[in-house]
Amino acid sequence: MSAARPLAPGIAGPLPAPPPGWAIEADVVVVGSGVAGLTAALRCAAAGRRTVIVTKARLDDGSTRWAQGGIAAALGAGDSPEQHLADTLVAGAGLCDERAVRTLVTEGPAAVRRLIALGATFDTEPGGDLSLTREGGHHRRRIAHAGGDATGAEISRALLAAVRAAGIETVRHALALDLLKDADGRAAGVTLHVMGEGRHDGVGAVLAPAVVLATGGMGQVFSATTNPPVSTGDGVALALRAGAEVSDLEFVQFHPTVLYLGADAEGQQPLISEAVRGEGAHLVDAAGVRFLLGQHELAELAPRDIVAKAITRRMRELGTEHMYLDARHFGAAMWERRFPTILAACRTHGIDPVTDLVPVAPAAHYASGGVRTDLAGRTTVPGLYACGEVACTGVHGANRLASNSLLEGLVFAERIAAAVLGDAPVAGPPVPPPAAGQPSWLLPPEARGTVQRLMTAGAGVLRSAAGLAETAAALDALADGDDRKPAEPGADTWETANLRLVARVLVAVAQGRAETRGSHWREDHPGPDEASGRHHLVAALRPGAAGPRLAVHPTESTAFPDGPVVP
Repeated sequence: MSAARPLAPGIAGPLPAPPPGWAIEADVVVVGSGVAGLTAALRCAAAGRRTVIVTKARLDDGSTRWAQGGIAAALGAGDSPEQHLADTLVAGAGLCDERAVRTLVTEGPAAVRRLIALGATFDTEPGGDLSLTREGGHHRRRIAHAGGDATGAEISRALLAAVRAAGIETVRHALALDLLKDADGRAAGVTLHVMGEGRHDGVGAVLAPAVVLATGGMGQVFSATTNPPVSTGDGVALALRAGAEVSDLEFVQFHPTVLYLGADAEGQQPLISEAVRGEGAHLVDAAGVRFLLGQHELAELAPRDIVAKAITRRMRELGTEHMYLDARHFGAAMWERRFPTILAACRTHGIDPVTDLVPVAPAAHYASGGVRTDLAGRTTVPGLYACGEVACTGVHGANRLASNSLLEGLVFAERIAAAVLGDAPVAGPPVPPPAAGQPSWLLPPEARGTVQRLMTAGAGVLRSAAGLAETAAALDALADGDDRKPAEPGADTWETANLRLVARVLVAVAQGRAETRGSHWREDHPGPDEASGRHHLVAALRPGAAGPRLAVHPTESTAFPDGPVVP
């Protein structure tokens, strides 16, 4: 499993793009504008570092503003970080890094309070205490929420207001392409394409000795996902091409309750937050049977992997394409007060949850793995940091505990900022050498749908050795360098190249985990392998005579040896 294997020609080289025609100099460049990126940028700027935020679309177009349920932290009476730790470790199915989880749960409450002090307004009880709810896998009510079910939007609003007040420079509608390095192999900035400005393939750069990836997830690698269109795995692909290690990429969490819009529905699908079940909604089949009763002590509030698998099994047993969420007993007033966003989304699609059962099915939601980091967000490439969904801190293990994602973005972004201040030189960035290597083969934009359909069929909720092998072969065939003229460089073809690379590496590590654990479900290995399964699969691209080779090896921990741990 540790031997490097060749990839199809053109699948893993640098993105073909002209040299940068313009450049911005900074001390820190943050790629991404969700909770992780904005928090890191605010902290770095507050310490006097010249900070530039690069974002792919508008500043609030990432996954953060779509987060409905809330942010988990031990903020309520009777709760404690130790209890939050215990729930997180159980959800992670034996693969959480306990040091990382302890960092999250102990630093989390103070981080949330700093967010409130910054201006984020959370829902409160009549007496003024935070209103807390439960979600899957939590034994306590510890989910703070805003606007009923618009927590992410409120957090994004507050952070963006702070960024504007701080005068931090932003580059919007910019797709980050590849990492720039200096002669010593240290990060020196990123190349990027500002969409809609200049030529279609016009490229520039932000030169900085500290590069923070906060690009979010890769849900668009599958046909149906809760992720916004911008979530095309750009950060993971950029890090891989730069030689950084990734870990736990096989653990893609499929959210159990996504509004079912038909078998042909593709792209971003409406999420029905776990908080709906936290407030007492039930999962039922067409006959009204609560099929999760007796399967787990928490029934519908079991960890997400358990609920998603139970729904999928029931669908297969009955030959149906969805189950139902029953929250009719809430009544109109509760729906309108507690879940106005979800209510509106359902009604837009002709379903009224006040009076109707809501059809739901699992869809790709969250990447528990990503770019491998230490506890301060450092990656295996000096000067390159990662936080949020793009990173693998070890917090989530094989399955993310509900609402830990926003908290992880807050906590580890703050730790990255502290590390950057101690690690990165204050002087201007070095002049990077020109990129070298065999460029990626660009596919036409319509190949994006092909990648998504291949991944959904062979590497989705249910996986097997045969299905994964077929998917790997089909992905390789898309990049086999036939005599077709490759597509022209541009945002759509670069995104497709990123999706294809991430998909190919995900399939390779999924092939290497011959067991079922957390959100990785192998039909041909239906149970966990406790003798050899409690390890992590780390992948990286290594130079080869015929092009980059993919190396995958097991390790006992997601984290590599840390530098100084941030207090």
